[in-house]
Amino acid sequence: MSGTLLRRTALVVGLGRRRHGDLAAENGVRAANSAVHHVNTAHPRWLFMQLAVYTSGMMSESSATAPATEQAARRPRVAVVGASGYAGGETLRLLAGHPGVEVATVTAHSSAGKRLSEVAPHIDLGHDPVLQETGVETLRGHDVVVLALPHGQSGQIAAALRAEDPDVLVLDLGADHRLESAEEWEAYYRSEHSGTWTYGMPELPLADGTRQREQLRTAREIAVPGCNATAVTLALAPLLRAELLDAGALSAVLPVGYSGAGRAAKQHLLFSEASGTAAPYAVGGTHRHIPEVLQNLRRATGREDARLGFTPVLVPMSRGILAVCTAPVAEGTTTADLLAALEHDYAGEHFVTVLPEGSAPATGQVAGANTIRLGAAVDARSGQATVISAIDNLVKGTAGAALQSMNLALGLPEATGLSRTALAP
Repeated sequence: MSGTLLRRTALVVGLGRRRHGDLAAENGVRAANSAVHHVNTAHPRWLFMQLAVYTSGMMSESSATAPATEQAARRPRVAVVGASGYAGGETLRLLAGHPGVEVATVTAHSSAGKRLSEVAPHIDLGHDPVLQETGVETLRGHDVVVLALPHGQSGQIAAALRAEDPDVLVLDLGADHRLESAEEWEAYYRSEHSGTWTYGMPELPLADGTRQREQLRTAREIAVPGCNATAVTLALAPLLRAELLDAGALSAVLPVGYSGAGRAAKQHLLFSEASGTAAPYAVGGTHRHIPEVLQNLRRATGREDARLGFTPVLVPMSRGILAVCTAPVAEGTTTADLLAALEHDYAGEHFVTVLPEGSAPATGQVAGANTIRLGAAVDARSGQATVISAIDNLVKGTAGAALQSMNLALGLPEATGLSRTALAP
């Protein structure tokens, strides 16, 4: 396919997405202008698949006569492991609307043998697959494998998959591969460290002036961030980089929805126990996302001075995180300074919204969307800054971040299959 045809094809596809509101207006033009350049030639096995995505829906002389099965086979085949849980189920929901991949296999543990419609009737893949037992044999031959497993369960199966096929793209929604320090992993998770993978937070600004997305473009192993870590990191990183906050006195209190606690049947997750109450957990510096946030802040600033108090609170809503972060400000810092730092670091970021002065985000504004909304204010009397972020813990906090990272690794437009539009009420 010639570069001219590819650009024209990408333009039509991009404009069609603009009309339907699935992507930002700029993505269609960006795809047209840079489709050729963003094909991930570092991994030749993806080249043909990427061209098929850019030409999706177009009828050329060659494609008009090609069987539908042949066209579908050109898309990367995805397996989702742990599909009956909230994280795996949300990943399937988003993949169902992704034009560039094919969900080929879904697996589970206790729900193996059931049809997807029995465990996730809200998801329509166009077919109703049976959930398979999780094993290397079942996952062999896929182009992308998404692991939605509890911590400690991804390392062994991921290593086996990568040993068989170095080109397979594996995304770990669990915690096993997020931390660089084996010592910190063992202190917080009480198990053996499985190694460190490329971190799946594209918007994270780094101390060297780049963003994390550049590392994701060539990644084959991606550690998807923790949901709370996403909410706190993206709220604080720009302000610490601008030296507007006292890094040694950071605090975050996070009202979180119950889906963040998983789908397992536990007494404290019953409606009669959870309704009408707010319940702090993992208090006193014990939450496992603390070392992840501090690692992110070190990478963003190049400094080791951050100290973080971190208190999550379960509140009776199904999804959402509202991270309320506070810290002393540098003398003379104003609300306008905070907002300017956020806007500077997130300029052009499709899934980040910095609210104007006087506005604060709410979880209802991001439900179902792959967005983070940020607000900030300075209390001049106390000398404290308050920075608030809102995300959907299952989308921007988990499955949406996975798709964003997957798109980058496959050389696809980053926002493919993702939306900034939330559900309301």
